[in-house]
Amino acid sequence: MSPQSVKLVFFHYFLVVCVLYNPTDSGAVKLTSENIDMTLASNELVLINFYADWCRFSNILQPIFDEAAEKVQAAFPEPGKVVMGKVDCDRESAVASRFHISKYPTLKVLRNGQPTKREYRGARTVEAFSEFIKKQLEDPIREFQNIKDLEQLDSKKRIVVGYFDRRDMPEYNTFRRVATNLKEDCQFHVGFGEVVQALHPPGHPIIVFRPDVAVSNENDETYTGDLRNFDELNIWVQEKCVPLVREITFENAEELTEEGLPFLILFYAPDDIDSIKDFKAIVQMDLISEKQNVNFLTADGKRFAHPLHHLGKTQADLPLIAIDSFRHMYLFPNFKDIYVPGKLRQFLNDLYSGKLHREFHYGPEKDTVVEAIASDDNNKKPTTPPESTFKNLGPSKNRYTLLRDEL
Repeated sequence: MSPQSVKLVFFHYFLVVCVLYNPTDSGAVKLTSENIDMTLASNELVLINFYADWCRFSNILQPIFDEAAEKVQAAFPEPGKVVMGKVDCDRESAVASRFHISKYPTLKVLRNGQPTKREYRGARTVEAFSEFIKKQLEDPIREFQNIKDLEQLDSKKRIVVGYFDRRDMPEYNTFRRVATNLKEDCQFHVGFGEVVQALHPPGHPIIVFRPDVAVSNENDETYTGDLRNFDELNIWVQEKCVPLVREITFENAEELTEEGLPFLILFYAPDDIDSIKDFKAIVQMDLISEKQNVNFLTADGKRFAHPLHHLGKTQADLPLIAIDSFRHMYLFPNFKDIYVPGKLRQFLNDLYSGKLHREFHYGPEKDTVVEAIASDDNNKKPTTPPESTFKNLGPSKNRYTLLRDEL
C-alpha cells in the first residue's frame, strides 16, 4: 500500500472516530424513559445531570460530570449503592417534565427513588462531586453503646432511636433506608443486642421518635406500623422529623424559599426558648389548617439581623413576628397579641385579602392589625411596605452568598 493510500485510510478512520465519538456516551449513565425508573428503584443514591446539547453551560459541565462519574464508580463499585446519571432533556422531554426541569444544567439528588429537597449547588469540579457523593453515602445512623448515652443527646434536635437485636435484620435495613432519606431533618441513633435488650422484646424491634423537648411541648412516640414497610415507616418518620414550625437557617433558606409559600416568621433572641415554645403551640393549635398556604418558621434574630433592619427593628425589639410574602415584609404589631385567640389567624387573613398591602398604600383601615413602619416624616405614611429579604435567598446562589456575607 502506497504512503498516499495509508494516509487516506488513516484519514477515513480518524473521520469515523470523530463522527461516532460522543462524550455523553461515556462516564455518567445515560438515563431515558425506559431505564430511569429501574435505576432509581435499585440504587440508594442517584445524582442526575439534566442537560441540553445546545446549552453552553451544559457542554462545559459534561466532561467534568462524566469524569466524576467514573471516579465515583471506581470508589463505590458495589451494585445498588450509587449512580451518576444524565438526561438529555431535548431527547427525553417527558423525563425532564416529570422532574420540573426549567434550566440547564440542573443537578438533582435522589435517595431511594425520591428527590431530595435540595438540588446539588456545590462546586462543579470532579473533586467536589466525588466528595459530595462520599458524604451522602456516610452512615446516617449513630450507634450507642450504653443506654445512658441517650441522656446526652441534644434536646433541641428531633431524634429517632431504633432498638434492634442485630444489624442484619430486614427491619434495620428499612430503618437505615429511611434514615438515609431524612438525615437532614432528624438525628438517627441505634442500639443492638445486649445494650438494648431490656427495652424491647426479643425479635421485636422498636423505633421511637424523641421530639426537640427544649423548644417544643411534644412527647415521645413509638412507631406502631410495619417495620418492614419502607413507605409506611418513611411517611411516619417524615411527619415527625419535618415539623409544622421549622427553623430557617442559612443552610436551608434557599430550599424553603423555593417551596413558594409566604413565611410567617418568629424572630427570637438566642436565649428565648419560651417564645419559641409558645409560638409553636399556638400555630399547632390555631393555624394547622393553613400549612398548605404558608411556611411557619422561627429565626435567630441575631443571625438574621438584616430582615429586622428592613422592618425598622433591632435585636432589642425581639421577639417579634412578621410575614414575608416574597414581595414585601409586614410586621405583626405586638408579639403578646399572639395569646389573643384569632389575632394571628387574622394577620394571615389580612395578607390573603390584600389588606396588609392596601394599608401601606392608603393608611390603616378600621381595626387594623398591622403596624405601619414610620417614615422620616411622622405625618406621612410610607407608600410601600419594606421589601422582602428572604426572596433573595432563592433565585441564585450569588445573591444568597451576598446576603449571608452581609450578615
